Amino acid sequence: KMTGRRRRCYCFRRPLVAVLLLLHALSSSETPPPWHVGAFVVVVAPPFASFSPVSGGTTIPTRRTTTQIHVLYAANDGGSSNTNTAAAEASPPAPQDGGGRAYPQQTPHSGRHFLPSHPSYHHRRRRRKRDRIRSVLRRLGTRCGIGIGNDARRTKSRRFMEGWYYRLTLPPSQGNASFAFIFSIDDPVGRGGSRDGTDLSLSAAQVMGPDDGYIVQADRDDTKFWAWEAAQGLGCTFEWNDDDAASSINLGEQQQQQQQEEMNRMTTAMRPDEWRRRVRTGFQVLPTSLQGRLVARDGTERDAVVLGGTYTNDNDGDHGGGAKPTPTPAVCDFDMSIRPLSGWGDDGNGDGNDARRQRSTAGWLAGFAVFEPHWQVTLADARATGTVNWNGTRYDFADAPFYAEKNWGGAFPSKWYWVQCNAFDGYGRLSVTAGGGTRKIPFGQTESLGMVSIHYDGVFYEAVPWTGSMEWDVDCWGKWILNGRCTSGERLFEAEVRATCDPETTPGVTLRAPTQNDGLAYFCRDSFLADTTLSLWALRWDDDMKDYVRVDGPPIIDCATSQQGGVEVGGGPWWDTWKATSNMKQPMRSLVAFPYKISRLRQKIFGPKDQ
Repeated sequence: KMTGRRRRCYCFRRPLVAVLLLLHALSSSETPPPWHVGAFVVVVAPPFASFSPVSGGTTIPTRRTTTQIHVLYAANDGGSSNTNTAAAEASPPAPQDGGGRAYPQQTPHSGRHFLPSHPSYHHRRRRRKRDRIRSVLRRLGTRCGIGIGNDARRTKSRRFMEGWYYRLTLPPSQGNASFAFIFSIDDPVGRGGSRDGTDLSLSAAQVMGPDDGYIVQADRDDTKFWAWEAAQGLGCTFEWNDDDAASSINLGEQQQQQQQEEMNRMTTAMRPDEWRRRVRTGFQVLPTSLQGRLVARDGTERDAVVLGGTYTNDNDGDHGGGAKPTPTPAVCDFDMSIRPLSGWGDDGNGDGNDARRQRSTAGWLAGFAVFEPHWQVTLADARATGTVNWNGTRYDFADAPFYAEKNWGGAFPSKWYWVQCNAFDGYGRLSVTAGGGTRKIPFGQTESLGMVSIHYDGVFYEAVPWTGSMEWDVDCWGKWILNGRCTSGERLFEAEVRATCDPETTPGVTLRAPTQNDGLAYFCRDSFLADTTLSLWALRWDDDMKDYVRVDGPPIIDCATSQQGGVEVGGGPWWDTWKATSNMKQPMRSLVAFPYKISRLRQKIFGPKDQ
């Protein structure tokens, strides 16, 4: 047995050799060394921060590397090349889930919260004492209506859903077209198939397109849905190409066994070029790319759409309870790269603290199953470059505004509203996200909350219930007036968002959303054509008025306008105008606000940070 001192020396010996070799290579003469410097970069970097190249020059985190030194490229003898080198360069490794951040702006909760159903995700692990204690606490929390732990689905048998929303906004030259790509999984079987699914188990992809177009494709087999735990990587292959999914009728016993082993492997991320070659229908999301190919149904044809069913275009036969025959499927192909700009917090200034500035949209308690449902904006502002083919019409774009968010929990709120825009006229980097609704809290209670948050030139303005106040005036359809004030924190400000649309000319599209009893059902209405106005003022304390007032002078943002605001109302009932003020109940308000109070105290002692 090695002593503690010898063990520590042994653990650091091989990485130390790699560092010395790398320093020697960098400090040598202009003559290239007999190895590629890149051969040691993966070894020297911490395991949780290693990266692998993918197409387009972007990087994606890979799995942890071992401490062994592997020469990734052959020796450079000045002229000859190695076959393995060429093969490695022609076929870069598939992207994998790693322990580090895919990009500096990556927010908390970017990874999955559900446990995929495929058996390969479920490995037998020895339960440590800490795991047993955590399991007991979770069961106790479930009985009290309080969730403990990041993954409610792993221990609870109740309803669970997780969904991802991506919005692409094209310029006015392309008709103010916008697309929303919505991917979701409902009631995954879990535990490697040992737990039965429900009638609501479903993997689904929805796309909302120009002229109120709406298509949906789904599959009841949720084992096809994969997702990363440490970064935003997810996907689902509905159908493979014929040449990739060959029939096993004429295969021998050994070949059939190999094919069965291949089918039993966990479906996970592929290189973008490999995905294009192998997948007939499905989608794949990586931290800096989004691609998909859907042969879907018209989502507005309610009688003809049975989620997770098969296509049938004939006019004869049984269509299930007298339903209409399914119309010709719609087609949507999309393939784009994504350049993140803002996550959910301030941008970095090169000091390496970008990750620390990224926050949970619902506060730090979102790491626990306290509130239902959970909400996280993962990319408040980004730029996308690529193509979308929508029913034969091709849209090419470069640096188009892009937005991403996600939800998880039992179901969507019983009632909610939402406004989003990051395509304001005359502004380069300006994004607003505002929303609110009625959510569940522990002990069977509910509360109605709202928030307005703005990213402007790398600076984050957050008006949430635990740092100020929020008021809203929202119609059943056609008007969203939201006013938020931040009176605690590093920045004191007031923001107002106004979005309107004519109910007759812009009726919106009725979309599906996760519901408590009916699964993925028609539950909300959306539009991308709302006239939106945003204003932002700095605040100061007035001793005479004993209140915060607007700072004299011009506002920070003076009526920024856009005709491409995204708006939504959901749940209900929506019988009339909903006017309310956020009222977060104690002790949750004080708990969520605690980090902000510490920041405020630090600001008073050491002064404000440089903006």
